[in-house]
Amino acid sequence: MSEIKAVLFDLDGTLLDSAPDLVGSLNWIRETENLPPVEVSRLAPFVSKGAVGLLNAGMPATDEVTFEEWRLKFLAHYARNSFEHSRLYDGVPELLEYLELKYIPWGVVTNKTESLTLPIIEAANLAEKISCVVCGDTLKESKPHPAPVSLACRMIEVAPQDTVFVGDDIRDIQAGVAAGTQTAAVYYGYGSSELTGELVDASIQLFHPTDLLELLSLNRPGD
Repeated sequence: MSEIKAVLFDLDGTLLDSAPDLVGSLNWIRETENLPPVEVSRLAPFVSKGAVGLLNAGMPATDEVTFEEWRLKFLAHYARNSFEHSRLYDGVPELLEYLELKYIPWGVVTNKTESLTLPIIEAANLAEKISCVVCGDTLKESKPHPAPVSLACRMIEVAPQDTVFVGDDIRDIQAGVAAGTQTAAVYYGYGSSELTGELVDASIQLFHPTDLLELLSLNRPGD
């Protein structure tokens, strides 16, 4: 493993525990349909799959028109409530503080749209610390396509092979490998049940954000 000179993160399920607010918006949709709320823990595994994935998992089958109405209502509600109960995972502030201390640039590559991502970055007090943000609508392609990760590497001016892409979803690992970065599979996030296969096995395994901090401290000569 070469020295890690930059870190790119997925957002939901990697830096941010956003399930409470995402499932909260789903439960708001359920309430409008006179359906009982669903526990966050039951739907958390679907958080990384976005609005469509959550609605498919948490709403009854319906026609396309009704589903699209639910999707738009969900997104509007979530946009107003995206950082009510969400929080950075324990250990993430310390990890980001270490990156700042060691002048290691870091950024976010997410499939969330820019209109949803940037307010969260601001609310989490990360805007002044982050080196780049690539969202699901920044390019025509989104993860697992490598283009967003490649763009982030160019933005932070660090070669892919010297960058590690950290994510909890198999699409993160696929995108990182295809872009030529090192990859780290997050098992404390939402998509760990799908983190299987050769690409994942060849990735760094993270069970807590501080696992990466410890790895980085060992990885950098003189630390």
